[in-house]
Amino acid sequence: MASSERIHLVVLFGGQSAEHDVSRVSAVAVARALDPARYEVVPVGITRDGRWLLAEAARAALLSGALPAAFEVDGPPLPMSRQGTLALVGSGVSPEMRSACDVVFPLLHGPYGEDGTVQGLLELAGLPYVGSGVLGSAVAMDKVMMKRAFTACGLATPAHVPLREGDLTKADLDRVEDVLGYPCFVKPANLGSSVGVSKARTRPELEEAVEVALRFDEWVLVEEGIEGREIEVAVLGDHRPEASLPGEIIPGADFYSYEDKYLDDRAELLIPAPLDAERSAEVRRLAVAAFEACRCESMARVDFFFEEPGAGRVGRGFLVNEVNTIPGFTPISMYPRLWEVTGLSYPELINRLVGLALERHERRARRAGRSRDA
Repeated sequence: MASSERIHLVVLFGGQSAEHDVSRVSAVAVARALDPARYEVVPVGITRDGRWLLAEAARAALLSGALPAAFEVDGPPLPMSRQGTLALVGSGVSPEMRSACDVVFPLLHGPYGEDGTVQGLLELAGLPYVGSGVLGSAVAMDKVMMKRAFTACGLATPAHVPLREGDLTKADLDRVEDVLGYPCFVKPANLGSSVGVSKARTRPELEEAVEVALRFDEWVLVEEGIEGREIEVAVLGDHRPEASLPGEIIPGADFYSYEDKYLDDRAELLIPAPLDAERSAEVRRLAVAAFEACRCESMARVDFFFEEPGAGRVGRGFLVNEVNTIPGFTPISMYPRLWEVTGLSYPELINRLVGLALERHERRARRAGRSRDA
């Protein structure tokens, strides 16, 4: 850690995925929650074509206290130094920050940010960072591998069929109809925030939905349509992770879409979810189990469907849908709101996440030292 009393926290935002703009909003929310007496924030933006920039407009906004709705990705280039630290350059940066940063907070949703790629880069650079490591990030980002992890660990999950571009045939779509029926949901395997997700009710809609999803990824996951409640739980920690109180989402449309999450604010969020004590405890336990099945660390939001008995059918209970290792941190995002209702404020949550990042880095540094000495 740098010698300064304040923690130099690099906030990474933007990125190359379709969730670039969501990340810019999340970064502002995190920066607003940080205690300036404890943290010196270094905003670093990543452009849509992968260039790392010292975000000058964002830094000026932080210094003035007039934060925008979303940080702009602009400024001078910011290369990675050979010494394993971010080469922080620019006239507005203090000398201490040019030589070191203490922790990186990646707020990069989707590919090239949430999938283990940036995490691997930061491991190579020897920098502590918030969130899951390379393995947990990669498994949880890829919906096909995530479902395999859930199944291997005995966790109930919606019926699904993976498809791959290049191998896709008419018989594959026939199988989707036979196994899942309609309606079904078609999703890019490696994307989040409901980007590229479509609901299909007919064969032509299925074909169109697969075509849309393939614009974002070569792997596609098709899931059965669930008539159930949407329940979410936030998980925090590493060894013995903790689960928040559950929340429930009442979508403003057919499903919890990108517009619901970030633009329209039409979805109704019930926190805590109206569940009895037994079911609340069960879904919290399952959230931790799903978190551990994917080898996640530090934080994740775990999403469930809850099928209740009724209307002549047998409800299957809680079905784990997915794990999000870098959940949204916008003002209306579920992850920080769930912890706030559970008793952990937004600033306290950030402090816990930074602490977990430093602890993990120290553990791994000790093991690396022993490996070199062996």
